Formats: sequence, C-alpha cells, structure tokens
Amino acid sequence: MAARSISIPLKTGDSISAVLTTPDPPVQINPQGIVIAHGAANDKNNPLIRAVAEGLSGEGFACLRFNFLYRELQRKSVDPEHRLVHAWQQAVAAMREATGCTRFIAMGKSLGGRIAAQAAASGELAPDRLIFLGYPLHAPGRKDKLRDAPLKAITAPMLFFEGTRDPFCDLELLDRVFTTLDTRPDLTLIDNGDHSFNLPKSDPRPDGDIYKKVITRCRDWLQAPRN
Repeated sequence: MAARSISIPLKTGDSISAVLTTPDPPVQINPQGIVIAHGAANDKNNPLIRAVAEGLSGEGFACLRFNFLYRELQRKSVDPEHRLVHAWQQAVAAMREATGCTRFIAMGKSLGGRIAAQAAASGELAPDRLIFLGYPLHAPGRKDKLRDAPLKAITAPMLFFEGTRDPFCDLELLDRVFTTLDTRPDLTLIDNGDHSFNLPKSDPRPDGDIYKKVITRCRDWLQAPRN
C-alpha cells in the first residue's frame, strides 16, 4: 500500500487536507474509488477510518479520506450543510484526478455518511454505492425525529454498520425504515459497539478485531455481483 497527502482546494479559497492510499503494484486498482468522510467530533485520522482505508487499499481499492473545513481549521462548530456537501464534491473530484477512477463509493462515519446520503438523495453526489459507519438515524433521546428522508430517495446499494449500543440509532427503528425503502440495504451489526464501535471495558476484543470485521465485510460486499 502507498499513501500520500494531498491538498484539495475549495471555492471559498480555503483548502482541506486528505490522505490517498492505493494498492501496491502489481495489484490492479478497482475502477471504483472509495471516498471517506469523518464524523462530527473527529477527523480523517480517526483510527477506524484510517484502518478501513488502509485495509481496503490492500484489497485493491484506492481510498481517499478527507477533512471537512471546520476540522481543518480546528474549529468545533460544524460547517453549514452546503459547505459540507461542497467538500464532499471536491474530494470526489480530487480522487478521480489522482487515480483515474471513473466511479466512486461514498463512505462516511456518522456526520460524513449523513451528508453523503443527503447529497446523493438531492443529486449533488452520484455514488455507485454508499457505506455508513454508524448512521445517525436520530439524536440521542430524540427517536421521534428520524433522519430517514434521504435514505428513501437513494437508489444506489447501501451497506450499514451499526453498534448494538449506539444511542444515535435504535435498531428496531432502523429495521422499520428499511422496510419503507425500495431496495432493502445490507446491515452488519457490531456487537457491544457504541456509535464509534468502541467496546465496553468488559469486552476483551481488541479494536483491531472490529476494524478487520468492517474491512472484510466491505470487501465482500463490494466484490459481490449485483443484479
């Protein structure tokens, strides 16, 4: 695997940083690149995001993980939605330019995945597939306010990873949402995992086991033939 840092310009005159990982030759790069966005309280170097990007690069996928501008500037307040979408669009363009990949898979942790879903639903992004590393279906304690509208407008295949202790995603509600979609998404549960797939101290499994599970499931799902 090879890794390099790149700078992505934004229309505001600012720039955001990204890390592009690619398979080592002679492995042929998959024509679908993977673009990965972080969650609200972390960045492109989040251990889960980094492990998944590097693991999938070893499986033949070019992976670009990027920062939203507010994290680049070390701010706590999340950027307005239109700026988050613009960062997504520029990251996709940078991945295509750097790798020659003609199509892309949108992967996001929490906020990053929610914005990808909203942009895909509105036509501002056109991913072949979407992978959610903990979709924030609702705010903690606000199960009456579901963020399911974008999912109903997406026609691309979707893969969800959800922790069984995630306060942002009631699994029974998620299952009900799935029944309203034209094509039922795939779901992989992280037993005992919270919103970031972290395990309680009573669970002896190392983080690496969780990362490996996510990488293997993504690889198998992406390589499986589609009807």
